[in-house]
Amino acid sequence: MAEADDLRRIVSGLPGATYDEESSRCLVAGSQFGWTWRERVHPKQTKVPRPDVLVVHVDGEEDKQALLAAHPDTVFTEPHYDGYPMVLVRLPEVGVEQLGELLTDSYRITLDRKRSRRGGRRGGERRPRRAS
Repeated sequence: MAEADDLRRIVSGLPGATYDEESSRCLVAGSQFGWTWRERVHPKQTKVPRPDVLVVHVDGEEDKQALLAAHPDTVFTEPHYDGYPMVLVRLPEVGVEQLGELLTDSYRITLDRKRSRRGGRRGGERRPRRAS
């Protein structure tokens, strides 16, 4: 199914998106929209990177639950992500087309959040300072 090369190819096709090999993160406008899951294998020890699992943003809890129900073999979650609009994707199980959809949605969600934080301002415009 999906491999690391598919992931890189999908990301490179998204405007302004990059894949950081060193940190295993998909980035756009300085924010990550996909990253390697780090699993806690042993309590109180450092989490271990799992390059076969990718974390992506989803539209909300309803979307998250729908994905989990519809694709239990490819998409899952863990307690750390409870209450967060994110799912974990098993790369060896997910098809390239579904991976493309999940990454594109996560990319769009990340850009939308960045725009809403800027109040619709274009890149480079600064927010006016408040008077003290």
